[in-house]
Amino acid sequence: MGETRIYESMRAPVHTASFARPTARMVEALEDVSAATACAKLHQMGITRTFIDGPVPLHREPDVKVTGGAVTLQFLPRREDVFNGAEQEDAERDTALWGVLESIRPGDVLVVSAHGSHFTGCLGDMLVRYFKLRGGAGIVVDGRVRDAARVRALGVPIWCTGVTPHYASQTELFPSAFNVPVGVGGALVTPGDLIVADEDGAVVVPQHSAMALADDALLHQDREAFARRRLDEGGRLSDYYPLTGEGLEEYLASRPAT
Repeated sequence: MGETRIYESMRAPVHTASFARPTARMVEALEDVSAATACAKLHQMGITRTFIDGPVPLHREPDVKVTGGAVTLQFLPRREDVFNGAEQEDAERDTALWGVLESIRPGDVLVVSAHGSHFTGCLGDMLVRYFKLRGGAGIVVDGRVRDAARVRALGVPIWCTGVTPHYASQTELFPSAFNVPVGVGGALVTPGDLIVADEDGAVVVPQHSAMALADDALLHQDREAFARRRLDEGGRLSDYYPLTGEGLEEYLASRPAT
């Protein structure tokens, strides 16, 4: 009897009832910050494991970009006495997979921990369609998606490791929890963290670092834009990258007076 209760509790989706989403000001502050700059600046701030390794854009447009607050979904290895293959797709509606989609608010970024599985199609056409209808901004999955053509047509920015014909609980994983801390591509993501993702990949930004990061990152990107112009005009690499010494003085002199 005790074992039955344990197994039933494992089947019920675990989730955090409430968490603090980032403010609109935080999201807006990071909208023009690239993933590479965010990652580099966080490293300088002492937060070194922020890159979500593995997922790449499903849509390979050069301007693919998303910034938003994380909601999370966790998959775990399936064990037949907890979640068996006979139940298959019909059982998913009572799991964390449906739960997290019902929790989506406008601007959310869904982050899915799938252990890099090549066989689990964490999301497909219907689920991504519903995510979009609820106002979701983008999806990051350290695993696969399915219904690739239909999903691409929906236009939701997605970072994943590839595609598969399998649905979410068809093979070795099952959706177990949502809006809990998850490990995704070697990075810790907690509900409410900010995600910055572009062609270079996805980076997680803690809320408490967002505003300081944004201020420093935009200044960094402005300096790099200046250095890039000077290099294009024939400047020497050692004079303009990194931007120090006389090159930095030239940059400062070029800025509008405040």
